Amino acid sequence: MLDRKNRISKKKDIEKVLKKGKSFKEGPLILKTLKNDLDFCRFGFIVSQKVSKKAVVRNQIKRKLREIIRLKIKFFNFNNDNLFIFLSGIEKKDKLEIEEIVEKLIKKAKLND
Repeated sequence: MLDRKNRISKKKDIEKVLKKGKSFKEGPLILKTLKNDLDFCRFGFIVSQKVSKKAVVRNQIKRKLREIIRLKIKFFNFNNDNLFIFLSGIEKKDKLEIEEIVEKLIKKAKLND
């Protein structure tokens, strides 16, 4: 699980990233990123009901990505707020496919060294 300090929890922070953040898209996943004034990265995850009507499925998708990010967070050296938005089609992907998509997004957004 991600540390509490690495989570975007306030609605105003999420809205700020949605409005002002720079977008990157790869397959069924969108990354919006915006600089913050903190010394660390924060992450948020959005899975709408368009992806799946079942909360169980949506939560499984978020858990997969949180684990991927938790393992890669030590490679992030920028102080950004990052928001992952899932599109329909992601529910058919397994963890390895999602990990590949995330790595491509991270490279596009230049979030690591």
